[in-house]
Amino acid sequence: MVQVQKGNRSVLVVGGGMSGLSAAIEAAEAGMQVYLVEREPYLGGRVSRMNKYFPKLCPPSCGLEINFRRLKNNPSIRFFTMAQVTGIQGEPGELDVTIKINPRYVNSKCTACGECSLAAETEVPDPFNLGLSHVKAAYLPHDFAFPLRYVLDPRILGTPEAEKIKQACPYGAVELDMKPQEFDLQVGAIIWATGWNPYPADKIPYYSFGQAKNVISNVMMERIASPCGPTQGKIKRPSDGGEVNKLAFIQCAGSRDENHLAYCSGICCLASLKQATYLLDQNPQAQVTLFYIDIRALGKFEDFFNRVQAHENVTLIKGKPGEVFEDPSTGLVTVQVEDQTTGKILRDQFDLAVLATGMVPATAHDPVPAQVPVDDNGFLLEGGNSSGIIGAGCVCRPTDVATSVQDATAAVLKAIQACRR
Repeated sequence: MVQVQKGNRSVLVVGGGMSGLSAAIEAAEAGMQVYLVEREPYLGGRVSRMNKYFPKLCPPSCGLEINFRRLKNNPSIRFFTMAQVTGIQGEPGELDVTIKINPRYVNSKCTACGECSLAAETEVPDPFNLGLSHVKAAYLPHDFAFPLRYVLDPRILGTPEAEKIKQACPYGAVELDMKPQEFDLQVGAIIWATGWNPYPADKIPYYSFGQAKNVISNVMMERIASPCGPTQGKIKRPSDGGEVNKLAFIQCAGSRDENHLAYCSGICCLASLKQATYLLDQNPQAQVTLFYIDIRALGKFEDFFNRVQAHENVTLIKGKPGEVFEDPSTGLVTVQVEDQTTGKILRDQFDLAVLATGMVPATAHDPVPAQVPVDDNGFLLEGGNSSGIIGAGCVCRPTDVATSVQDATAAVLKAIQACRR
């Protein structure tokens, strides 16, 4: 049974990504008791999956390590991974929340020694690498995971292999009979920071995602380019591991489209420009073509856009491709597009094509279990403040990491006000 402190001076933060981490730390440093709930077995959210992020193009460990240290050293924060909110009742200042913790089958005795993984035989798709690689059924979510604790895939439960894994642990950390737990919290306010999901590229059939191995999404590209990714950072063709000499970025894949996402996510252009530098840094002779409707690189990012655009190996073509398909014999990807500048129909082949899919708020498919206002796309609206539930980060609108951190600070101020009602 989880013992919790009740009272109006406590805040629940839902979501352990950059927005949620920032909100939890700032609320605790402002004197609040904070509970942080994260669905994944680790904190860090989508930022932890990035190779680099704006504005400094630094690795995710740069900002996450500082936040993890601040969180670990602050006694006013309690966090729960593999957890979710299943119910909310009450009003600002007196909210009753039900939390469910799903079993990871490894308890707090785990020292991350890795003996359980050595004993495991079954391999499963690696969720952290978006299924681009495999891990043992007893695995560490990723090298920089916080908390640094292993997880058992439930598909091996009840097998001799599971017992073998349990016996291999020298610390008694493997609990094969671990069950889901539920407990209640009473808090004054809730900051909802569950982040975003990429628009499913397989819903765009004319781009061949899922059928063509060398057509990937922008989030997959981020993992491939990461030193701790499935190819140790080497950008290769997924079909055969071949070198990528010609790369196509297809902007607005499903975005600004009444049949998919009607809105612009705003940051996809910058993400593709950033990813173009990944390949050019590795292969200075590579050719990169970016197909776009409009380039969104405002303010402080305009200089970055101008620098990438000026590169002699980068070509920008104004036009939204109408078809993308792969030659099964060569793995080459053909992109067909009407160049809006010249009016010509262009067809070219590439080693790899990256679909810049938009940002969908997590609340679109996993809504807040309470009455809070959302727009037609599932983004939380400002009116939620009256319920004591305050949105932060990408559940409110598509935005970059730096802006999400600023948004978290604003959400903390609103949560403190809600606690005093």
